Amino acid sequence: MTTRNEELLMVGRTMIHTEAEALTLLEQSLNESFIAAVETIYTCRGKVVITGMGKSGIIARKIAATLTSTGTPTIFLHPAEASHGDLGIISEDDVIFALSYSGETDELRAIVEYAEHNNNPIIAMTGNATSSLANHANVCLNITITAEDSVLDIVPTASTTAQLALGDAIATALMHLRGFHCSDFARLHPGGYIERRIEMTQNNK
Repeated sequence: MTTRNEELLMVGRTMIHTEAEALTLLEQSLNESFIAAVETIYTCRGKVVITGMGKSGIIARKIAATLTSTGTPTIFLHPAEASHGDLGIISEDDVIFALSYSGETDELRAIVEYAEHNNNPIIAMTGNATSSLANHANVCLNITITAEDSVLDIVPTASTTAQLALGDAIATALMHLRGFHCSDFARLHPGGYIERRIEMTQNNK
């Protein structure tokens, strides 16, 4: 193996190790805020409106898809569009779920102000527990990491992995509370392989 290939493997392994460490730290840091976030969403009479900008927005879309497919109606609200009329999608019974690692994303300000005016609960997922987003949130989920990527330590990598994992943790906790079963999941996936796989599994029992 050439020195170049060894270096590439080292960089790749270091990145994966960095992300694994971020997940270990996240697991150890789960506390009452996690419970409060889950309970806030569980008791929500409306829908979850999840939002984020840039890479956080991409992760927010995935979390929205996971929540929706497991029994929690969720929509993604693009922060840039919110100020141009899309704030109207927020109803008085909705929960706002905002993702921003810095907690200082300018585009989120209009959503937060609108939610506060309407008394919508705000859940923040951020790596800065003293940020403006955290200070305006009813529940703050801290996803502080020790490092990002293994080259520049600035590209959103470990932080977005932590966001994704915490979103999955919330979704599965809600599934547990609701008693969400395979049959419920299959009913929401009538057009894909997942339903057929569940049917085959049940028929083989």
